[in-house]
Amino acid sequence: MLKSLSSLNSLPIPRISTSSSRICLSKMSTAKPSPVCPKFISVEGDDIYTRSKPDGVRFSLVSYNILAQVYVKSSVFPHSPSPCRKWKARSEAILTVLKNLGTDFLCLQELDEYDSFYKKNIESYGYSSIYIQRSGQKRDGCGIFYKPDCADLLLEERIEYNDLVDAIQDDSILHDDKHGDTQANGDENSEAKNGSSSKSTLKDSGDPNDPRVRLKRDCVGIMAAFRLKDTFHHVIVANTHIYWDPEWADVKLAQAKYLLSRLAQFKELVSEKYECMPSVILAGDFNSTPGDKVYEYLVSGNSSSASLVDCLDGLPIPLCSVYGSTRGEPPFTNCTPDFTNTLDYIFFVPDDHIKPLSFLELPEANSSSVLGGLPNYYHPSDHLPIGAEFEITRE
Repeated sequence: MLKSLSSLNSLPIPRISTSSSRICLSKMSTAKPSPVCPKFISVEGDDIYTRSKPDGVRFSLVSYNILAQVYVKSSVFPHSPSPCRKWKARSEAILTVLKNLGTDFLCLQELDEYDSFYKKNIESYGYSSIYIQRSGQKRDGCGIFYKPDCADLLLEERIEYNDLVDAIQDDSILHDDKHGDTQANGDENSEAKNGSSSKSTLKDSGDPNDPRVRLKRDCVGIMAAFRLKDTFHHVIVANTHIYWDPEWADVKLAQAKYLLSRLAQFKELVSEKYECMPSVILAGDFNSTPGDKVYEYLVSGNSSSASLVDCLDGLPIPLCSVYGSTRGEPPFTNCTPDFTNTLDYIFFVPDDHIKPLSFLELPEANSSSVLGGLPNYYHPSDHLPIGAEFEITRE
């Protein structure tokens, strides 16, 4: 999650009158609407079930920050109906959404209670899974769930961005990005969600100008190589959650560069080990709005300034956004009264074998399901799920 900056207005949320608000909340509290289950929309504008016979193998993927329960507090989400903040209701709603989506791959962020709850419940829907918990004392992490009848897991690697601390070669490696990314807006709830009430506690003990302090943010990622069934094609799926604070754009950019560096190395490893040319999909909560430094780096391989860490200057792998290259980035994937904007993305490496066929629909700003902000009865997280269906042409 990002912290709000006054330099950029977030997408406005339509307002309703006080009386309308009472009526709406009253109806929600008594009727308890079911969670929204979005549909996939063809990039060509057709229903995905009316298309012609596929030319290759198809698979679907959803990325979803499900909002860790440890961060769900009335002080952080006072706009949310009280029942929507309760663990039992939220967890059941999240399971309902994931089950109804039924995609081949799920990339989940802020995934807590993995061993005690989500692993067994989601795997009961026909998935297997891999998981990495955040470093330090953080209780959430990133998980990839996949259907064994769609793909075989071959190899996995975990990414801990705290490893960047060991890469520091010069204590003075700080640059102008330290003041923040003026392109980014953010969510005022982020500080509370990350377990702090002030900047001094947020930055942990130590000098925030020390790169070793700045880079130790306890963020993680995970990536895995799969062989798709009914074809010999290999796919790499990566899932991550980048640091939230827009004032620390250098840290976010360093994490993005480290991510692509590791992903490129992993792709080379898979290529050599399995003598293949794997397709690559990268999903997650990047805590970056379209047009900011991290986003531009990911889609163009360029950034406006040097990296915080000297060793990460190698060329990244090329990435293309599924939504950005088809319908355009959505107006928002995160929606609260304090912040509404796009933070979540699905990227892929363009090649001759893979193409996006459809994307998961998202609500408009005036949709009744998002009025007043999330989470609510319709959406159990403050983020919305995003997704894509891909087609792999036969080799």
